Amino acid sequence: MPLLADHAAALIDLVGRDAARRAGELASLDPGVDPHNLGAHLMLRPATTAEVARVLAYCNAASIGVVPQGGRTGLAGGAVSHAGEVILSLDRLNRIESFDAVSRVAVVGAGVTLAALARLAGEHGLSPGIDFGARDSATIGGVISTNAGGLAAFRHGTMRERVLGLEVVLADGTVLDELAAVRKRNEGLALQQLFIGAEGTLGVITRACLALVPLDGPAATALVAVRDLDAAIALCDSLITSPALVLTAIEIMSANHAAATSRALGIRDVDPLLASPYVLLIEIAAPTAAEAEAALVASLSAATDRGLVAHAVLAQSEAQRQSMWRVREDWAVDRERPGGLWYDVSVPLARLPAYLDAFVARVAAHDPALSVYVCGHLGDGNVHLTVNAGHPISERYEEIAALVTEDLAGLAGSFSAEHGIGLEKKATLGRLASRAKLALMRRIKATLDARGIMNPGKVLPD
Repeated sequence: MPLLADHAAALIDLVGRDAARRAGELASLDPGVDPHNLGAHLMLRPATTAEVARVLAYCNAASIGVVPQGGRTGLAGGAVSHAGEVILSLDRLNRIESFDAVSRVAVVGAGVTLAALARLAGEHGLSPGIDFGARDSATIGGVISTNAGGLAAFRHGTMRERVLGLEVVLADGTVLDELAAVRKRNEGLALQQLFIGAEGTLGVITRACLALVPLDGPAATALVAVRDLDAAIALCDSLITSPALVLTAIEIMSANHAAATSRALGIRDVDPLLASPYVLLIEIAAPTAAEAEAALVASLSAATDRGLVAHAVLAQSEAQRQSMWRVREDWAVDRERPGGLWYDVSVPLARLPAYLDAFVARVAAHDPALSVYVCGHLGDGNVHLTVNAGHPISERYEEIAALVTEDLAGLAGSFSAEHGIGLEKKATLGRLASRAKLALMRRIKATLDARGIMNPGKVLPD
């Protein structure tokens, strides 16, 4: 049902006409990853926590659904909105309010992009400790709400480990201030943890205090072909545990993924690697570029002697390094074969070869016309699986999800590693989560959002 005109007018008054966008204006915006993100007919862009509180209090009283949005880069449908709901964009809460280089903490608004924080932190020799391909668009509020991981999670943890404190507006407009700036704090229940990974279903994150880490030194980068997954795991383990180097990234791609992206980008450096089933992107940091390159060459030479490395290409310039990262982060597979299915799983590193080999075999036995592409963060066992055919297969998500999740729990893995549940994985959560977990999640939701206005329809199974 459309939003009543009286409600729309009252909500616009709360933030000002210049901070509101109606349906016609929304049509000109980029919807982000999901074309349904801008399905609502009204977007409000509050500039302060107080304005967020007033909007939520009004919507709660009127039982109007509220969909919080950041950079709209989420991959699980968590920002999808519908007619009758209100989009609450946090893009104007975009100030880095304080930065303490000595304590290594920053207080930022929910609308600050990950890239903006990384730039400022880098000027002080620090880093947010988290990074991924959507860094230029993804906002801190969204990154926290989805508990994003990325390529550095094997070193610094997911976003949950980066958050020291939060300011959150609850569904009824109450402001919860848990903005601590210390790493040790035991003051009863850690309430801020409830909102990390909750995807806006319990409240709206407006500010965050984040723990920063020292910035890594110059990096040496290589694309490395390995003979099989067991060799990839052995190489990963040797690099992570080596006291002689600092491994900053170890990403994995199936050969068909690397071939598709390098072909689309016109990057030929990858060609010699594609005879192997998997390609790794490895990056090592050191105080100087020369030391980083020496450590990388020595490590790869030793791995070659052990039979783990089939071929390697070292980046000889910053431009070549960036090209290698584009091969890993580009989504050419989906442009080449649109309408495919994405899955996001994590498996304990030692069990990853068994899982991936079994999954690829299950898909082939189920339907030989399907293709499987793999990329992800090898260091923490998080892989992204794309399954597609020569035509769109969007309607087959749950069918293939059963193959993805088969025996995943038996391997102590997860069907939702870093992209969240949103709309996409609701059915899988309902199928795999325990009755006790689902019941407790519903009780918490009912306690914090009794009228069910916060990001309605997301995460919890129907």
